[in-house]
Amino acid sequence: MTDDMLKIGAEGVNSAKIVEEIRAVVAEKRAKGLYSDPRIARAERSNLSNLRDDEDFLSFYLDCLKDAAFVDISDFEIVERRARFSRPLIALKRVIWKLLKFYTYRLWSQQNQVNGLLLSAIENIESTHREKLAELQARLSELERCRKPGE
Repeated sequence: MTDDMLKIGAEGVNSAKIVEEIRAVVAEKRAKGLYSDPRIARAERSNLSNLRDDEDFLSFYLDCLKDAAFVDISDFEIVERRARFSRPLIALKRVIWKLLKFYTYRLWSQQNQVNGLLLSAIENIESTHREKLAELQARLSELERCRKPGE
């Protein structure tokens, strides 16, 4: 990582010292195992500072949308943390879930449809703009190549 990514312009502030302090804290937390979660590793690999241009950012953003667009509507295990009355509470929660499952699934499936349609629309718009931009860049290159020197 280069130091030019963090620029602090205030008088009397030592940005190199701040960066070193941040690195030391991160190294300490990494040694304690706080950054061993795979989600953190994935976030670090896709750190926004690693995205150098708008095209990289847009690709990253669309990938994130694809990963998060749909709500997980699968069933889940019902647990109870309180030891006392855990069986009756779990039974009550299961009854409530069975009563509400139909409505919840309807809402989730409708939300998934809307999310999918919006994602498709955004991907289509992005693809159309990417093709148009490539076409315009090719046209500009051709015009520059054909332009006579001195004009």
